[in-house]
Amino acid sequence: MKENGGRKQGAASPCAACKLLRRRCPHDCVFAPYFPADEPHKFANVHKVFGASNVNKMLQELPVHQRGDAVSSMVYEANARIRDPVYGCVGAISSLQQQIDTLQTQLALAQAEVVHLRVRQNASISHHGFGSTSPTNSGSPPSKHVGSQAKPIFDMDMIVDQASLGEPMWSC
Repeated sequence: MKENGGRKQGAASPCAACKLLRRRCPHDCVFAPYFPADEPHKFANVHKVFGASNVNKMLQELPVHQRGDAVSSMVYEANARIRDPVYGCVGAISSLQQQIDTLQTQLALAQAEVVHLRVRQNASISHHGFGSTSPTNSGSPPSKHVGSQAKPIFDMDMIVDQASLGEPMWSC
């Protein structure tokens, strides 16, 4: 039997929404195309967070071509609210933004260290000729963690604007 809008042709299998709500699934059910019978968890979470009546109203008010995207958004937000009832998907976004900020700061420190080592290597080459190609401080371990007490192993200090954590400013 072939699937058609979440229901099998020839059988009166209700969609996941009608199954959960324990009602007969009409032929023109607004939920059937988006909540197939084989994915009951999808509607269950959306129902817990938004309520079936509200979801029905939202879908009825949207043009048909936008309903799929709206259902995807509602499912995403409902799943996020189940995991984090207070912040929902905003909590996940905030956590990811903090990770990006930390990684950008670590990248800026690594790039600054590379620049410093190149400058030191070039100064060593020009001062000693072609013989010395390694920096004098190559035995020092690289800084692994970005923290308030971390001091780079080179003479340039990086000033990070904590409000924006955007582009670093350099001072020598």
